[in-house]
Amino acid sequence: MKKALALDVGGTKIYSAIINENGEIISEVEKHSTPKTFDEIENVFRKIIKKHEDNVDVVAFSTCGAVNNQNDGIVGSTGNIAKEYPSMQFKSLSNKPIFVENDANCAAWAEHKIGASKGYADSVMLTLGTGVGGGIIVNNKLLKGKNGAAGEMHFKMYSDKRRKCSCGSWDCFEIYASGNGLRLTAAEMSGNPSITTYDVINGVNNGETMMIDILNRWQEDISNGIIGLANIFDPDCFVLSGSMADFVDTERIETSVNNEIVTTPTKIFKATTGNYSGMIGAALLAFEVNNG
Repeated sequence: MKKALALDVGGTKIYSAIINENGEIISEVEKHSTPKTFDEIENVFRKIIKKHEDNVDVVAFSTCGAVNNQNDGIVGSTGNIAKEYPSMQFKSLSNKPIFVENDANCAAWAEHKIGASKGYADSVMLTLGTGVGGGIIVNNKLLKGKNGAAGEMHFKMYSDKRRKCSCGSWDCFEIYASGNGLRLTAAEMSGNPSITTYDVINGVNNGETMMIDILNRWQEDISNGIIGLANIFDPDCFVLSGSMADFVDTERIETSVNNEIVTTPTKIFKATTGNYSGMIGAALLAFEVNNG
């Protein structure tokens, strides 16, 4: 059975592990803090690869930023990693085949192959964390777009410039559906600018009416975004992952969405492949590309 060395590259941490063709992690998961400079990031990559490449068939990267359709380079990065990162020459890092894909796309693929959306040809994955990531699968294939940047969740929710989004625009889905979005909703509804998401969740757990209303408003924003996506893509299901997905009532959102969409009914699931879904998805995609 083939093995992949998979690396999951984020703005704060880099994870690595060896994964087999069943999507099983068969080694210890190693964790490194993401360095601040390009050279240091490249050195961490080389150190990890040198340690393991003789024992694997392919090296697979799940990374922040949009990835080109050749799966060998970054075409658009995020603000939380060294600005030179898109210039990384991934293929120079190893003599073994190298495969690179966006982290949300990798997570979506992991769910599609072995997780919550397994058996469904069309699905949309939303990763709800500090921001919102997206991965779209149409007819059992990742939707990449003309340059590899499809799936960015920065479509407009409102038009009155309520909130500045991380992308530089205003009122995107991300700035309402993310953890940061919940915090801003809580500040607006409570009048307390220092309120945190932890305050909201603790209040909900304690049965506080205001906090329940805040959480419900946040879920309405998530529902409204999903309604738009459902009407465009008509997927079998949506998969919600990320730290903030734990606080989503999927039955509530599924009912709300299906009451309003004009396409066929869809399902809402929570992800099942866990915190290492990016590495798993990258490995499984790499195996497909390098099969034989």
